Amino acid sequence: MPSDHLLATISALKNGLTSLPLGSAMDNTETWQQQFLQSGLPGLQDIAREIGNLQSLLTSGALSATAIGNSLTMLGDQTSQVSRQAADDLKKPLQELADLLRKHGGDLLAHAAKTKK
Repeated sequence: MPSDHLLATISALKNGLTSLPLGSAMDNTETWQQQFLQSGLPGLQDIAREIGNLQSLLTSGALSATAIGNSLTMLGDQTSQVSRQAADDLKKPLQELADLLRKHGGDLLAHAAKTKK
């Protein structure tokens, strides 16, 4: 059974990036980062490092759509890789999370590309 935290994260991302207050987003990513760092699993530790990168980007003061989009896309790719080895009941929600991260990352990158023209 997927964790409530996983389902809450998916639900928040479905509502869009801007629907989640920055404080809530930071709390959410902090929880994931700590769990993944303590897991001892290299794939999850890689995700934890990228979450740290995303946190830095979100708190830098000068938000970069390109950098945040790249980070979300990377997190989506990493989550997709981890989902392949996950327990059967986690495969589908993890893949959904990966798709949402990549979608939002791609949307930000497309927006950044448009505004540069």
